[in-house]
Amino acid sequence: MRRKLVYVIGIVAVAVAGVVYTLAAGNEPLLGLDLQGGASVVLEPTRVAEPEELDVAVEIIRNRVDGLGVAEPEISTQGDNILVQLPGVDEQQRALDLVGQTAELRFRPVLSMVAESSLEGADTDETLLDLFALSEGDVAAGADVVLPQYDDDRNIAFRYQLGPTAVAGDGLEGAVAQFHSFIGWHVAPTFKPGAEGIDLFNEVSRRCHSRAPSCPTGQVAIELDNEVVSAPSVQVDSAFFEPFERSSITISGGFSEQRARDVALVLDYGALPVELEAQQSQIVSASLGTDALSAGVLAGLIGLGLVSVYLLTYYRLLGLVAMASLGLSGAMLWAIIAWLGETQGLALTLAGVTGLIVAIGVSVDSNIVYFEHLKEDVRSGRTLRSAVDRAFPVAFSTIVKADFASLIAAAVLYFLTVGQVRGFALYLGLATILDLVATYFFMGPLIGLMSRGSGLYSHPGRFGIPAKMAGAQQPGATA
Repeated sequence: MRRKLVYVIGIVAVAVAGVVYTLAAGNEPLLGLDLQGGASVVLEPTRVAEPEELDVAVEIIRNRVDGLGVAEPEISTQGDNILVQLPGVDEQQRALDLVGQTAELRFRPVLSMVAESSLEGADTDETLLDLFALSEGDVAAGADVVLPQYDDDRNIAFRYQLGPTAVAGDGLEGAVAQFHSFIGWHVAPTFKPGAEGIDLFNEVSRRCHSRAPSCPTGQVAIELDNEVVSAPSVQVDSAFFEPFERSSITISGGFSEQRARDVALVLDYGALPVELEAQQSQIVSASLGTDALSAGVLAGLIGLGLVSVYLLTYYRLLGLVAMASLGLSGAMLWAIIAWLGETQGLALTLAGVTGLIVAIGVSVDSNIVYFEHLKEDVRSGRTLRSAVDRAFPVAFSTIVKADFASLIAAAVLYFLTVGQVRGFALYLGLATILDLVATYFFMGPLIGLMSRGSGLYSHPGRFGIPAKMAGAQQPGATA
């Protein structure tokens, strides 16, 4: 009897301590994309990518997302694809555009401006057409190309014939967005020192300043993802070329504040090692996420209410013990979910809520198995006390076998599926384990303690056991 009392007091103390710690630490369950709104996208490489390239891409995307201030994003590889989930992000489309942008920056000498009519004429130079075709796909760094520059309405303003890349984005050390009263918002890159960065830029700038054959226009084009951002002339008012300091260059192109910050952000963390394209994207508004959460909570409360009515009607005080056991496991589950969300970034999704609702049925099944074993033993002629002691080990063995089947299903779903199905499996498995804990350390011992009192014998109906089934057995009677 003392051991049963220790079990009950111990498990209640653990649950209370968990709740107190959760409230004191300010931990809250981290809501997933479908419960608080946000955006998600599945990115697929345009070519076969090595695992190392995908790992680098994930790290760069994570840095970009952190730069946006998104809390607890989920960025991971799924086979050959990359899954990006951004719960709670306000500007969803902007975030999706940023995470998948290759951000390949190149500085090229401008060979000439290309008129639109020259690309449509019958006697167009075949070489020029070949260069123009390159602008429709991957642009080779070491080749001449024809690339467009767009206006604010995304109409082509100019086309430039450009020479081979002189400096690539890996020559940068960082970039920031700045505002100047004369040129407005612009991006200020900082080149790496020496031959890896600023020396390369000064070399092409010197050629353009002297209008060498490799840069007859005197312009250096700034290319970002196969588009010309701007093509400034190099020191046109100076007779002699003055080398640039590595932090004195500006990239201007009629940027808005947001565009300048976005360009600086992607340049600051580097280009993706492989081009990615969105295969599937989803945007969930905050109001829709709130509605989904409210619907899930309402469904859980309705299910819990119906189960409570059934248990209290059919099993009376035993049903009250079952509800207390369910509440105890629920308290521990809430503390664990809040802790995982706060420390591990584990989000609770709508699928996870569904798993928790299903787990209510699993927990109730455990109680009913014991109660029915108890009734069956009383019906077989045992006293209530001996029935309580005998029924629990047998019932718990059955409960373990049934819950183990649920755990196997949860494990298979978790390890062999992806996305929200894993959330369903995780929370179903976690709730099932806590149900076993609450059953062994709380429900069984508490009913065992109750069987030592006289109330169970004088009023068996209060425990859902018909008086005619219990007979006139007294605590000291034997079967």
